Amino acid sequence: MEPPPSEQDLFRWAEALSGIGRTGLAFSESLYERERYEEVLHVAAEIRAAARWLAGVEELPSSDVVGEWMASVESGPAGYVTPKVAVGAVVGNREGQILLLQRSDSGIWLYPTGWADVGYSPSEVAVKEVHEETGIEVEVERLIGVFDGLRLGFTRLPLYSMVFLCRAVGGELRGHPLETLDVGWFHQDELPHPVAGIDHWGDHAFAAIRGEAVDVLYDHPRGSVWRGGDQPD
Repeated sequence: MEPPPSEQDLFRWAEALSGIGRTGLAFSESLYERERYEEVLHVAAEIRAAARWLAGVEELPSSDVVGEWMASVESGPAGYVTPKVAVGAVVGNREGQILLLQRSDSGIWLYPTGWADVGYSPSEVAVKEVHEETGIEVEVERLIGVFDGLRLGFTRLPLYSMVFLCRAVGGELRGHPLETLDVGWFHQDELPHPVAGIDHWGDHAFAAIRGEAVDVLYDHPRGSVWRGGDQPD
């Protein structure tokens, strides 16, 4: 017997259905098909409301959620719904510490991260985000992680996160006045609480900081995308 779906499962299913519905609306000119895709959005909104209810979080009325989704639809390729891209930086220093910040929007601790900006390469975004959020100047060494934020429960938005290993080369700790509550350097046995997803990426990040040869950490294909475990068949 499989366990009942979790709140995270329901939210992920809702976002997947929403993506199918909005993409269908972007490419279809058939009135019949558009009506069916709009119905998909209504089902997705009900599933999302159920997920919020299980989590004890107040949700917008389903009609408002559908309205927001409909307003985001563009025609053609511009309307193809895909995950957003975020870029993060695991920054180490000579003492083997990691640079973490406390986010002002949630109070959660995490490595510096932000949305990918147009005109920058992913590694350039990493350098920019670290400096803007913490005041520290870094050099990028290599990519060490690519994560699906929805799958891991890191976010309520469909996103892929690219994480780079960086080395601090200058600057002074100075948290962004709007985006951070606190910033600091931490040893692995002296981490603040809570650190988002630390059980997933923590050991990997500190091994990379110590100079160990680690591969890129990524989400392995599942045997069943929707209800299976993390290992392929």
